[in-house]
This record gives sequence, structure tokens and C-alpha cells, in this order.
Amino acid sequence: MGRRVTLSPVRHVIALDVGGTGMKAALVGMGGELLHQARLATGRERGPDAVVASILDFAAELRAYGERRFGEPAAAAGVAVPGIVDSEQGIAVYAANLGWRDVPLRALLAERLGGIPVALGHDVRTGGLAEGRVGAGRGADRFLFVALGTGIAGAIGVDGRVEAGAHGFAGEIGHIVVRPGGTPCPCGQHGCLERFASAAAVSQAWAEASGDPGADAADCAKAVESGDPRADAVWQHAVDALADGLVTALTLLDPRTLIIGGGLAEAGDTLFTPLRTAIRHRVTFQKVPAIVPATLGDTAGSLGAGLMAWDLITPTAPSEVRT
Repeated sequence: MGRRVTLSPVRHVIALDVGGTGMKAALVGMGGELLHQARLATGRERGPDAVVASILDFAAELRAYGERRFGEPAAAAGVAVPGIVDSEQGIAVYAANLGWRDVPLRALLAERLGGIPVALGHDVRTGGLAEGRVGAGRGADRFLFVALGTGIAGAIGVDGRVEAGAHGFAGEIGHIVVRPGGTPCPCGQHGCLERFASAAAVSQAWAEASGDPGADAADCAKAVESGDPRADAVWQHAVDALADGLVTALTLLDPRTLIIGGGLAEAGDTLFTPLRTAIRHRVTFQKVPAIVPATLGDTAGSLGAGLMAWDLITPTAPSEVRT
């Protein structure tokens, strides 16, 4: 008769990345490895209370799964949410696409998960934490992560942690004014960076220039690659605005690595080659950082949430960077 092998329990945390329409989740090990991944719709069409209930139920399911599979319950949890977040108090203050206000999400999750420590963070800062610590910026003591999506937001990394700011608004690079008196922004200003250089802005500009209302930023990038002069003009307009905003950020923050992610970054060299050139032409005394694409894709939010959770319970985060 063979000897029975008893597996040692695997220590892990729960990580949730909540988006406008869906949630990505993971169980993350001590080394930052993804032990299990899952997805679920938020159910936002049923209202904000239903979204919160879905998050709590999903987290509880993950906890039960982890205990069954790995022999012990999760040691902590981290959750990343969009909108305005008070990480210190653990409150999801406001998210237009989810319809909620002042949700004490950290306390609700801690109660549902048996009292384990819970970290709550902003989605872009959380994704930036992962990119800076275990992704494209790994090993950099100072990094700036910029996500070019429907809007533009950033994460300021210092020694393996992301700076939230005194009021939770640090990194809102999309609202640097790059074209004074320009296009109105929903934030109340005119000429904000995200009105010219976000994926949504490029999509709108290319749809108008091409005469195709269904065209988007990815189509514009393909047209640039094929030599369409109309697309080149739209693209360069966005690159110039982005370079203006980024040089302002570089002047203030002096990062060692600049990480660009989001939908627009998927254009690869079509974006990065002219952007690096435009930044070099604008700097004077500033040092140009390494300008690199994000590498973690849609796992960044889950990994970042897991890193936040580990930070609650370990003196050193699961990476080579001390925190």
C-alpha cells in the first residue's frame, strides 16, 4: 500500500477588480502568483444595491473555494473599484457607472469574509501598483503609470507603493489642462488632456474625420499604419496633446519609468515611437524616463488588489521591491 501524501495548506488572499460591467477576481499566493481566476457580471442594471450584493457574494464564493482547494481560508482581501475612493476609511464614495454613493465596502467585505483584513483601492491606482511592482516597472523606485482608456488616469509609484494623495485624487493626469480654453470637460474645466488623447477622444476624432460613425481608435491606428494622411493628422494631434501632459507630469514627479497602458497603448509602436519623439523634443532640463508599455493586461487590477491585501499582513510585499 502506498503512503498517503498530505499537502501543506497554501496561504493566499482574495483579490477583486470591479469594473463598470464585470468583475475580475483571483486568489493570489504569497509570491504574487495567480492561483485561481474568475469573472462575474456586476449586475449594474439591477441597481447599486445589487452590485454591492454581487461583490459580497462573489467574495464569499472565492473564500469558500480557496478553503476547499488550498486547505485554509484566505488571509486577507483586496478590492479595486472605479470612481472616487476613500481608501483610508474604506469607502467607495462615488461611481457614476455603478450608481453608488458612500458604500462602506471595506467593512461590508470584512464582515462577510469572517473578519479578515480588507484593503480598498481605486482601480487605476491598483492596476498601476501591480504594473509598477511586478509588471513593466518592476524594480523601479519611482514610476508613473498612465492608463489611456475612455478617460485618462494615472498612478504615482514611490518605493513600491502608490501615492493616493491627501484627499484620494493623486494621479488624475487626465485633467491637466493642455489646451487652455479648449474642449469642455465634464470635470468643469476646458482643454483637459483626456479630451484630446484618450481612446474615446481619438475614436470620436477619427469617426468625424473618416465619416464612419462606427470607427474607433483601433481603426485610426490601423489607418495610420496604412499611410492614411487623415488618420495621421488625428493621431499626431492626440500624441502632441499627450506629450504636453506627460512632460508636465515628468517635470513634477521625475519618475524613473513611465508605464503606458489602456486601450490606446495596444497600438504598440504606432503610439510609442511618435510619443517618445514628441517627449524628447519637449524636455529641456528634465530627464526622460524609460517609456514602456504595460505588460499585465487585464490581470493588473486583480494582481494589484492582491498586492494590497498582502501589504496588510506582511512587512514585505510579494515582489523584489521593499515597501
